[in-house]
Amino acid sequence: MKATPILTIDGPGGSGKGTIGLRVAKALGWHFLDSGALYRVLAFAALQQGVDFTDEDKLADLGNNLSVQFNSEVLFAGQPVTHAIRTETCGDIASKIAIFPKVRSAILERLRAFARMPGLVADGRDMGTVVFPGAFLKIFLEASVEERAKRRYLQLKEKGENVTLERLLEEVAARDARDKGRVIAPLLPAKDAVVIDTTGMGVEAVFERVMNEVKHSFSI
Repeated sequence: MKATPILTIDGPGGSGKGTIGLRVAKALGWHFLDSGALYRVLAFAALQQGVDFTDEDKLADLGNNLSVQFNSEVLFAGQPVTHAIRTETCGDIASKIAIFPKVRSAILERLRAFARMPGLVADGRDMGTVVFPGAFLKIFLEASVEERAKRRYLQLKEKGENVTLERLLEEVAARDARDKGRVIAPLLPAKDAVVIDTTGMGVEAVFERVMNEVKHSFSI
């Protein structure tokens, strides 16, 4: 049976991996996995059910029984939560609970189940190192903390949210420290990953660079 071709795009928050991953998936006609959304849904579920964010066992149990679907909308327990999970609160909690080994184990097999023909583009922080180590191509996008905080600032301002660039700089730096410092699946490029610094690059330029890597690595 032919293996499903998988392209992983990892990187810290604000590096552009979600935007680029979705563009690449559409261009290839492949499925797209936003792995961070699963952790955000888990954070949302913990908020809704009053689960302590430091209780690893309860969070893992919640993860094992999470009722989530990805269609045109993200559904939790049958209800659309696409916008609800994109808040700064959900993102911050998701980053904090993702450090727990039992939580990551609970989510791991769910993530791997998304691999199906004709192919998968998986976006996250450990897609190429842990979830899909056999991917045919691994991309790691990075950008300076200042660049990523500025991108987030402009996104939130467009939504009408009251934020400051200084606060976002602190939050991005703190999230980086958590992601890189966790014992299980720390944020780092796979040894065979193509690392692209997107600082100062527009979406189109990054997309073209990634597509060139795809064409070089895989016959499409």
